[in-house]
Amino acid sequence: MSKTTDIVPGPGGVMTDEVGVVTGDLTLRTELTDGDAVVSVQYKDAEEWYAVTGGRAKLADPADLDAVHAIAVGLLHRPEG
Repeated sequence: MSKTTDIVPGPGGVMTDEVGVVTGDLTLRTELTDGDAVVSVQYKDAEEWYAVTGGRAKLADPADLDAVHAIAVGLLHRPEG
C-alpha cells in the first residue's frame, strides 16, 4: 500500500539518506512497509527512490497511512519557498 504526490520543495530541498539534499520537481511516496510508514522521494519521472531522512514511523493502524502522507506533503511541498 502506498500514496504518491508530486511536490516542489522549498529552497532547502529534501534531505535524503542516500544522496543528501534533492531539489526541483520531485515525487513523494509514503509506503507501508512492515507496519511502518516510510517516506521517500524521487526526481519526477525517474526510477530511483531515496529515503527521506527521518521519514519512517511505526503505524498503530495501516489506515493512518493517508494521514501520514498528507502531513509529509504539507511539510515538504513548498513551491513558493
